[in-house]
Amino acid sequence: MYVCMCHAVTEAQVRQKIDEGASTPRQIAQGCKAGTDCGSCVRRIQALLGEHGARPCPTARLAERLGLAGPAAAAPGAAPSRAPKAA
Repeated sequence: MYVCMCHAVTEAQVRQKIDEGASTPRQIAQGCKAGTDCGSCVRRIQALLGEHGARPCPTARLAERLGLAGPAAAAPGAAPSRAPKAA
């Protein structure tokens, strides 16, 4: 499956870069150019990094602090829940 349509980068190529030590979207971009054009693939790259134990991005940490559904609770590719926190 393609992760980056702009540069024809597949999920397997991104996973290979992660296995080679990449731990940020910028490091992935340096290795295969994914995420350097339109940017629509960056969230998927972040998700793949998260599956391999990379630290969550600041947005994910903020969502967790606010009590919104975090990446682990949401289905892959789903938008985070905006439900109010129960009192």
